[in-house]
Amino acid sequence: MQGKQGMRGIRKMAVAAVASLTLAGCITVEAPDKPIVIELNVNIRQEVIYRLAEDAGNTIEENADIF
Repeated sequence: MQGKQGMRGIRKMAVAAVASLTLAGCITVEAPDKPIVIELNVNIRQEVIYRLAEDAGNTIEENADIF
């Protein structure tokens, strides 16, 4: 029995190999007609506000007599 199951496995692998070779010829890759556009909406507002707040805090500490 072991021999028949081994042959079936080999046969299945051979069929899979032939099928994959025939399908490999069907795949084509073409460049798009239009350029690829990637839109990046980056929000830097929080970083700018943080830096301004830090600068304002330093200015107030340095010039405490004005405030």
